[in-house]
Amino acid sequence: MAQLEHIEAIEKRLWNAADTLRANSNYASNEYFMPVMGLIFLRHAYSRFLSVKDPIVANLPQRGGKTRSLTKEDFSQKSAIFLRPQAQFDYLVSLTDSDDRATAIIEAMEAIESDYDSLRGGVLPKSEYQELDNSVLGQLLRSLNPDELKRVSGDVFGRIYEYFLTQFADQKAHDGGEFFTPVSLVSLIANVLGPEGGTVLDPACGSGGMFVQSARFVEHQHENPIDKLTFYGLEKNATTIRLAKMNLAVHGLEGDIQKAITYYEDPHELVGKADFVMANPPFNVDEIDADKVKKDPPRLPFGLPGTNKKGKVSNGNYVWISYFYSYLNENGRAGFVMSSQASSAGRDEAKVRQKLVETGDVDLMVAIRSNFFYTGVCRVSSGSSTGTSLKSTGTRC
Repeated sequence: MAQLEHIEAIEKRLWNAADTLRANSNYASNEYFMPVMGLIFLRHAYSRFLSVKDPIVANLPQRGGKTRSLTKEDFSQKSAIFLRPQAQFDYLVSLTDSDDRATAIIEAMEAIESDYDSLRGGVLPKSEYQELDNSVLGQLLRSLNPDELKRVSGDVFGRIYEYFLTQFADQKAHDGGEFFTPVSLVSLIANVLGPEGGTVLDPACGSGGMFVQSARFVEHQHENPIDKLTFYGLEKNATTIRLAKMNLAVHGLEGDIQKAITYYEDPHELVGKADFVMANPPFNVDEIDADKVKKDPPRLPFGLPGTNKKGKVSNGNYVWISYFYSYLNENGRAGFVMSSQASSAGRDEAKVRQKLVETGDVDLMVAIRSNFFYTGVCRVSSGSSTGTSLKSTGTRC
């Protein structure tokens, strides 16, 4: 069976099974979010592991009649994650009710941590599983491992991983659903920009979708994204950073993702250095401290948007747009999602917009219909065309 038929039905069945089991746990929906995503992470990682294992084994070098052992590097070259036996999903599914499944899952996560420094320090869920009943964990593991999914090729579990993210976003299970941008929208931005190689920055990186889609673009060029791209991200929410690092790792990728409030902090110091900037920032944010923001003039090449009587930036849209522009090097390109209000805002925002347009660097605006986002918020996508020295783009509904 080359590809799974009726994938939508399978996704819904898996989601319903996982969501139903929450009733048998001590977790609220927002607390259930991370342990479920941890198991989806393990199953997705195992799917990618199996998809590349046989060709890797077939090409392992031999010395003195002995074949070299598998390593993390073998799988990184194939955009997959290396899994020790105790971290492989089939092993976890095979456990019986007499086994301590929570401990086994924790040991699986620790085995992965031992090979991936970027996943240490509390990125992967572990202690959360001790709050789930042993039999419930068994049901959840089995529900995420149906027979039909064992016979498919392609990145089917990548799609399921993304589907679960959208479902949790729809429930606003974490951070109001702001951590996830629809894959089709991210793919549009990546394919318009064409990040064939260089530094990719997402100053509001959420769960890391911009990085994953950039890597996929490189893979479609028959190149290894690890060799071609370097990822930098900023994100204010610690749980979302965990999601982003898991999302990168399961695709065999790594990135430097820092916890920061981008309005006031710039830990990567990439002004004028990024080849690509991709982002879906929060829209129409008010009450940004103008005194703090204006202390960083390199990131505000067109000046500060209007402030109110309290000394706050009335709307942060053009703060974000200015930042995106400032991060790009001479030949850099940016694509981002932005509120429709940005294309028609008046007063000081209009002045910033005029200066931006006068640079000649705005190349393309793409209008997206309302209610495009899974959370029902009307948002829009903007991207740049390839082959230009694009500094930023805007968009409207």
